[in-house]
Amino acid sequence: MPIDAPSSTWFTTAPDWGWLIVLYLFFGSLAGGTYFIAALIDLGGRREDRPLARLGYLAAIPLLLVSGALLLADLYRPDRFWHLFIENHTFRPMFKYWAPMSIGSWGVAVFGLFAGLSFLGALARQDGPPRRWTGRLRSPGVVGTMVTAFGAVLALYMAGYPGVLLSVTNRPVWADTPLLGMLFVISGVSLGAAFMLLLAWCFERTLPAVRSLDRMLPWLSLLEFIALVAVAVSLGAAIEAWLNGWGLLLVLGVVVLGMLVPLMLHRRAGPLDVRALALVPLLVLGGGLVLRAVIVLSSEAI
Repeated sequence: MPIDAPSSTWFTTAPDWGWLIVLYLFFGSLAGGTYFIAALIDLGGRREDRPLARLGYLAAIPLLLVSGALLLADLYRPDRFWHLFIENHTFRPMFKYWAPMSIGSWGVAVFGLFAGLSFLGALARQDGPPRRWTGRLRSPGVVGTMVTAFGAVLALYMAGYPGVLLSVTNRPVWADTPLLGMLFVISGVSLGAAFMLLLAWCFERTLPAVRSLDRMLPWLSLLEFIALVAVAVSLGAAIEAWLNGWGLLLVLGVVVLGMLVPLMLHRRAGPLDVRALALVPLLVLGGGLVLRAVIVLSSEAI
């Protein structure tokens, strides 16, 4: 078997993944990160912060639907997607606890359920009397708090699951490090914070939570940089897969444009600068997209 780059494992033929999968991973992590940040604001923020949390809940479901649509579009037989959940002979629910894809599929489905409940709860908080079937999801309240708390945990799972799934495949780069799940979780939270800042800018929200997110984002970028370095070190000899144009794209697109430039803009513009609130999140989101493109496509190229 010809090998174009050293690896610590035997690997299979490339799954022929392209930009549809890259975008699927991006929007999935963005949905999880956005919900998680919205839940933090809802559970730990002030009363005046809750309109921003509501925006996050309302955005998470469309992001999740876009992610699912991209995955279906990439499948050779999208009409058989239900086979992940239902046994095709007995038509009974199917859960394979030993299979990461089965565990992940059910985890994403359950997260979608909680995100949908929060979406309905956000609608119930609109002006006017709530409908009977959504009133219990209003926050604060025992039911609403439980949905938000469990949803936040599942949101982290949603953000990190793709990295774990890649790690258990027999592909170079992906199988050479156990840290992709950690990197995807941190990157997903960073994407969520950036997207929530962008929502705040679009809807002219200047709330205490916006100031907190504005201070949090540089620290999240620093944590993501540390995680990225840890992943690169853990690759060992397989790091040669990134000692080329992919590595250059990783440095320029993720580290420079997605981390260093936003940090410089943030320091120069000052807190809550209108231009920085728009440009910095866009750069962070772009860096998150490039990160997933490099991880997926660099392995595909081997």
